[in-house]
Amino acid sequence: MTLLAARRVIDGSGSDGPGWVLTDGDRPAERGTGAPPRTPDREVDALLPGFVDAHAHGARGVDFATVGADPSEAIAWHAARGSTALVASLATGTLEDTRARLAELAPLVRAGALAGLHLEGPFLSAGRRGAHNPELLRAPARSDIEALLGAGDGTIRMVTLAPELPGADDAIRVLAEAGVRVAIGHTEADADTVARAVDLGASIMTHLFNGMPPLHHRSPGPVGVGLSEARVTVELIGDGAHLDDRVLDLALRDCAGRAMLVSDAMAAAGLGDGAYMLAGSDILVRGGVATVAGTDALAGSTSSVSDAVERLLARGADPATIAELTSATPARALGLQVPPLAVALDGGRVERI
Repeated sequence: MTLLAARRVIDGSGSDGPGWVLTDGDRPAERGTGAPPRTPDREVDALLPGFVDAHAHGARGVDFATVGADPSEAIAWHAARGSTALVASLATGTLEDTRARLAELAPLVRAGALAGLHLEGPFLSAGRRGAHNPELLRAPARSDIEALLGAGDGTIRMVTLAPELPGADDAIRVLAEAGVRVAIGHTEADADTVARAVDLGASIMTHLFNGMPPLHHRSPGPVGVGLSEARVTVELIGDGAHLDDRVLDLALRDCAGRAMLVSDAMAAAGLGDGAYMLAGSDILVRGGVATVAGTDALAGSTSSVSDAVERLLARGADPATIAELTSATPARALGLQVPPLAVALDGGRVERI
């Protein structure tokens, strides 16, 4: 067993002070506050709960939406980087394939290997589709929603939709009544339409700033609502490619206590540059940045939540803020428990304990 001592242990209960953890493999076997019971094997800056990644499409060549694909390698890749509670995001596919994949992944949620399932599509705006196949996008119909919920059998945590689509109001009501978090994203909606969606039960903004019109001083749109609406939790992709650091800082300031870091990682995460496929579109990864082939449109990321954390630590972020962004807020937004201690921060680096 390994004894880790930390100058700060931030566990989601409100405590923040010196402490220690005795680990057996990658599992904490015993913990305490104050001085450790013996000379520690190692001392680190901080110990934090495992990360909750609410939006990840895969890694290591695995796309969570692919029917028949074994997701274990992608889950393990994220877990090794601290994301011990992972929501598998399924990008737009045919309704038949999506239902089949939900049924395949649902047992993994019930077994605890995944924290839930997220449908990012097909109820998205074609004008803000990103990498999603425009031929498969559609307006939400109650029958389609009920069929997807049935296939997920209680494991769907979140559905992203564009609230301006016909039938969106009814879809939001149905999903909210079923206990599913409704996220606004890949949308061209104006601010009033987004605000109405929030009144109906939408509570999350899918990757704020990305997949939506930019903020305008006379037409605030989804970004304006996301920055100002206290009932909305906002996703932020902090990989350095999706958001300029100044924009990230603006969102962290205005959305304090209701912002969460997500990876939006796609199948190329952990593999390097090359050509890939996502949501029916050809994707090219160059310099670690994924774009739709032949365009400059971003197509998810190739990073983990830990990469965003290390970027924030390098810019002076406090570990307590990191714990809020990566565990407390996403757990609260999705109705999950804050994960056990699983991450060490030391010298600006993230390590799985």
